[in-house]
Amino acid sequence: MGRDLKRSLTIAGHRTSLSLEPEFWEALRKAAARRKLSAAALAAEIDQTRGGRNLSSAVRVWLLNEAGDRR
Repeated sequence: MGRDLKRSLTIAGHRTSLSLEPEFWEALRKAAARRKLSAAALAAEIDQTRGGRNLSSAVRVWLLNEAGDRR
């Protein structure tokens, strides 16, 4: 895996940063495109249901579950 890439997003009207490996950024981009959303919009949806996890972890877990559901 490559090094983490940190990107800034606007979620619920505030700026935040999200640090993910390049492979997860690509998976997030593809998942968002399937839903006709931007990556930031999908991250905002994930943010609303993340519970106590930090956002980067929540995105990874969401993508893992998404991959399992698509099989």
